[in-house]
Amino acid sequence: MSKMHLVFGGRVKDPRTLDFEDLSKVDVIGFFPDYTSAEKAWRAAAQRTVDDAEMRYVIVHLHRLLEPVPKD
Repeated sequence: MSKMHLVFGGRVKDPRTLDFEDLSKVDVIGFFPDYTSAEKAWRAAAQRTVDDAEMRYVIVHLHRLLEPVPKD
């Protein structure tokens, strides 16, 4: 299985949490095949909003959430 990563972010209600204000306005940066490329995209997105404490970007390790479905 490939190691898929998702980078996304948006405005949060409290900068200490990941409770997004409006899920319809979440900024999806993209899907990446490895952590290195995901981190590069995350850093670029986070740097664009560095002066806004209520904007948060994260990397999600999708490959850790995916489990093969057993065949019956």
